[in-house]
Amino acid sequence: MEPWILITLGAAAAQTLRFMLQKHLKATQLSTAGATFARFIYSAPLVAVIATLYATTTGQGAPQVPAQFWPYMLAGGTSQILATMCVVALFMHRNFAVGITFKKTEVLLSALFGFLILGDVFTGWAIFAMCVGLAGVLLLSDPPGGTGPWHQRIFTRATALGLGAGILFGISGNGYRGASLSLGDGDVFYRAIITLAFVTAFQTLSMAAYLAWRERGQISTVLRAWRVAGLVGLTSMVGSICWFTAFTLQNAAYVNAVGQVELLFSLLIGAFVFGEKVTGREWQGLTLLTASIIILVLVT
Repeated sequence: MEPWILITLGAAAAQTLRFMLQKHLKATQLSTAGATFARFIYSAPLVAVIATLYATTTGQGAPQVPAQFWPYMLAGGTSQILATMCVVALFMHRNFAVGITFKKTEVLLSALFGFLILGDVFTGWAIFAMCVGLAGVLLLSDPPGGTGPWHQRIFTRATALGLGAGILFGISGNGYRGASLSLGDGDVFYRAIITLAFVTAFQTLSMAAYLAWRERGQISTVLRAWRVAGLVGLTSMVGSICWFTAFTLQNAAYVNAVGQVELLFSLLIGAFVFGEKVTGREWQGLTLLTASIIILVLVT
């Protein structure tokens, strides 16, 4: 098994735990932005320390950052902030497993953004896989027990948040891959951890400025909730290091496709931690979306 696959599995496990903790924070203490900020404020210092130690001990030193690094980094960092906020907000509308499934539309969209941003190409079979996935998303977007015209049931706030998260995560993955690849010198982990250090620093400062402007008091609330919020930061750091390393090694569409194992993790957490049940129609949507991902893995 290739290293990037194992790394991606670790990223998916860490990310599922992080979303579980963020859902708890959102439900009990913090706003959507506050729960999002928790992942950055506690992970950025740890990432900076790891990056510094690795660069020093390996003798690779300070990075030579080219001009093309910054647009990729800013696009990836900004879209990830917005995508995370969409997912946290989505948890208040639907259950944990289905919320994660909505978010995983990033797999179907990352190939498109890879083509637009990095020049990646995909085949007719890949397009077919996206259509199958769209059918699954439509099933998932129809609320359980919904009544009234189908278009009113499907085009909901939950749909917008889920698809928005998928689009934004698709952009961020390709942005991070572009930023990491632009650092021509250094080994894979060096380029990944340096990119992550810049991204998390930018995200922490951006979110802190937003909260100070729009949601005063949330920063202090995040700091007071350090026991859970600190775990959010730790799992975020582990997951991000794995994601960034995988994106450096492999195409973002492939990485996100393998990352679909997060669906299984989320189902287990939803059932055993939150006591949630998935309806028959939602299982159908999960099946279609999973099938589309398998097809995408086989043909790309």
